[in-house]
Amino acid sequence: MEISKKDMKILLKAQQGELDAVLMYNALAEVAKIQKDKDTFRQLAKEEGHHASVFHKLTQTELTPKHTKEILLPILYKIFPRWILYPAIAQGEYAAVTTYATVAEKFPEVESVKNDEKRHGDTVKGLLNKEQD
Repeated sequence: MEISKKDMKILLKAQQGELDAVLMYNALAEVAKIQKDKDTFRQLAKEEGHHASVFHKLTQTELTPKHTKEILLPILYKIFPRWILYPAIAQGEYAAVTTYATVAEKFPEVESVKNDEKRHGDTVKGLLNKEQD
């Protein structure tokens, strides 16, 4: 199947975002103070890695993760309380849902990734339900 330039741009951006999220979530797992948060971030990192491989199969392009979020988010974690930071992280996941919806019809494998991103946003926000700092 031929992929349009517009769709390829979206798919490559998605692949990059997923790769970056792997590093970000692993870095957050390292600095998180609450064990449940650590475990959740590690699981999300693993799932984001799977998502990156889904996009890689479509793009057939090797990308390198960028370290910006991996460096920035742990710093923000130390500065801001969880109840401010976690909804912002969730917002990034929800934004991916909107972006992925534009290509999910043409590439059915993206549909499950899109649904996972919604769940990821809900999961990160859900970490605040029991304890807040």
